[in-house]
Amino acid sequence: MAWTVHQCININILRIGSVSNSSIVQIGSSGVIQAKSDLFNTGAFTEPAAPAQPAGGSISTGEAEAAPLVPLSLT
Repeated sequence: MAWTVHQCININILRIGSVSNSSIVQIGSSGVIQAKSDLFNTGAFTEPAAPAQPAGGSISTGEAEAAPLVPLSLT
């Protein structure tokens, strides 16, 4: 099945608050959205950063308080 879409879209202001690794901005219709990822070394770093350390106190992952996982059954 083939679709032909004719659109006229006028955008006066487009504000994007934040962009994350899997953000998509779509204006109009799209038959295919292809993933694109760019990684830039804007600081001209030559080696990996040191592991992150908490500023103070400790970090709890919450794993001890989490409820046990129940496996799904497909019947």
